[in-house]
Amino acid sequence: MLLLPILLALRVAEGDGDLVVRLQRRDPEALAALYDRYGRLVFSLIVRVVRDAGIAEDLVQETFLRVWNRAQGFEAGKGSIAPWLLAVARNRAIDYLRSAGGRERNALELEETAHPALWSDIEQSLLDSDRIRRVKAAMDKLSPNQRQAIELAYFEGLSQSEMAERMGQPLGTVKTWVRTALRSLRDELGTAVPA
Repeated sequence: MLLLPILLALRVAEGDGDLVVRLQRRDPEALAALYDRYGRLVFSLIVRVVRDAGIAEDLVQETFLRVWNRAQGFEAGKGSIAPWLLAVARNRAIDYLRSAGGRERNALELEETAHPALWSDIEQSLLDSDRIRRVKAAMDKLSPNQRQAIELAYFEGLSQSEMAERMGQPLGTVKTWVRTALRSLRDELGTAVPA
């Protein structure tokens, strides 16, 4: 389930436009509704990146506070707030990993299944989405090296140079894997995936 947070990011809830308008009016109930709708999803993504539930809880709070403080800049007519919220969450998690405290914490690798309860309630709802199945199928078509490169970039925010070092491969090889993977995903999904 390495791709679960990525797949969840593609899920768009109805009524986000109204929720954004309420957030922009500084309605505290809108923040509570946003948290109710996306809190578990944000936590799932962050805990996957930082691999510590306690740290993830703090970063979830920081994420929602940042969204609350910056909601004025979001244009509700341009889409769901979910992708933006998850981008903020991912960036907070990666910022933490890059901080001195994050590097120390991340030195202790936890098993991916350390928090199975995080996945139990939401897995069935994911299986119902055709879009999510398409993304999973597209990711499954990637070679293991391409998939690993995409995951390192997304979950750990590594640059291509850092990926090459981590994977023990030449930089040019890693760049080719990333470029080919993104092209393949774009072709499979028919959406705007950066090249």
